[in-house]
Amino acid sequence: MTAPIKDYLKTSKGFRAAKWSEPVVMEMTGTGRRGIVFDDAPAPDLPVKAARKTAPALPEVTEHDALRHYLHLSQMTMGMMGVSLFGTCTMKYNPRIGERATLEHLKGLHPLQEAETLQGVLELYDNFSDFLCEVSGMDQFVFQAGGGADAAYTHACVTRAYHASRGELQQRDQIITTIQTHPCSPATANTAGFEVITLSLEENGYPSIEQLKSVVGPRTAALMVNNPDDMGIYNPDIKEWVRIVHEAGGLCFYDHANFNGVMSRLRARELGFDACMYMLHKTFGAPKGGGGPAVGAYGCAEHLVPFLPAPVVVKEGESYRLDEDRPQSIGRVREFWGNAPQVMKAYAWARAMGAEGLRDAADISVLANNYMDLRLGQVRGVSRSNPGIDAPRMEMTRHSVEQVTADTGCTVFEISNRMTDFGIDALWLSHEPWLVAEPFTPEAGELWSKEDIDYWIDVMEHVVGEAYADAELVKTAPHNGPIRALTSALDEPGVWATTWRAHMRKHGKVMAAE
Repeated sequence: MTAPIKDYLKTSKGFRAAKWSEPVVMEMTGTGRRGIVFDDAPAPDLPVKAARKTAPALPEVTEHDALRHYLHLSQMTMGMMGVSLFGTCTMKYNPRIGERATLEHLKGLHPLQEAETLQGVLELYDNFSDFLCEVSGMDQFVFQAGGGADAAYTHACVTRAYHASRGELQQRDQIITTIQTHPCSPATANTAGFEVITLSLEENGYPSIEQLKSVVGPRTAALMVNNPDDMGIYNPDIKEWVRIVHEAGGLCFYDHANFNGVMSRLRARELGFDACMYMLHKTFGAPKGGGGPAVGAYGCAEHLVPFLPAPVVVKEGESYRLDEDRPQSIGRVREFWGNAPQVMKAYAWARAMGAEGLRDAADISVLANNYMDLRLGQVRGVSRSNPGIDAPRMEMTRHSVEQVTADTGCTVFEISNRMTDFGIDALWLSHEPWLVAEPFTPEAGELWSKEDIDYWIDVMEHVVGEAYADAELVKTAPHNGPIRALTSALDEPGVWATTWRAHMRKHGKVMAAE
């Protein structure tokens, strides 16, 4: 354990999150209170069906009360933003310059404007497509997809359209993936109407070529994989995988959610892939915002470009237009042409980083992960996935507290809850299904300093020590935050309510607006 955590735990100045006894805003109502008073205005001419019969049930509070209320709530939320090694999701700092650029240049625009009045933002889209094409080797990128899963679904639809154009869709009804591939790939393939074939892991940490060959055939529509996987293992046979699938007539899609550790080190097209995707809200420094907004940048080789979701930004001479006339397009996968603010933030980040910055970020990510792997291996009861593989891992490694759980009864959830008492954000566990018992998957990326990483691991070591010494302390955590462990099950609909209206009904009250 390093000195900072020892000193921290000895003092009485440990982490304490803000905690306010804050009511629901609807309970703050004081009749006649207003934040702003509007002049009387004639009622809008609405269709009868659209007009309300009663006034909406809104809280009556002053502007000051509303501001203070939501400030308190934000303090209780943001107070937990400590060291967050949140793997496979958002782990980068989101530069303020991206926010400023977006506010200054996009706030006055609307996607339904004529393209002639949107030349700047269309140029940005085209330039960023060129940037990602350089990074990946692909020929065209679009930004319509609302996240990684949406980009995977885009590829499943493109796969369907591609084989339909060749008269082979009825024959090619299977998509191959692997058990450690992100669940969005099999889920979206199934949603698009394909049968999913999932390959299992073998001793080297990935399925063998022989296993792949056993399922590839005339029914193969596509291969959808990520590499490296969330255990930090890179499949060195990936080019041979692509060759085998292509030889059978299938397409190959590269899920680049774990691109951070291989940026500038490989290009999807040079490995033979027909398409790939990047999560701008992960790899390229754009914020994710707690589940949205997000962008899955989908890129493909020339033979799949006709099937891309429309509209596509096209450059003609020195101007740009939105190409809607694409008869083979799969159509829209999302409204308009994607989340422009996120694209601008990611573009600003990418231009600021440059080629050398991307390479440095990748190197730091891999270095940080292997440092964590070494230190976590020294923590009592902590193990890592595929322990027989000695090779260095990539940008993340999946670990396990299975032994701690067996010895103390403290689960990974309870250990995670206790770590939040020290200003550590809740652990990232694992995608389902769990391939490792009681898993956690830290990922520092290039953001976190050695001191931050040491502190995170020191807290993990300290909490594990607590589990062995006083399991009840860990099981009843968190203790220092604004929330406590649940004492009732979430499957009791008579207890909880997700809206004020539901709360009122459960207490036998009728809202004024009803």
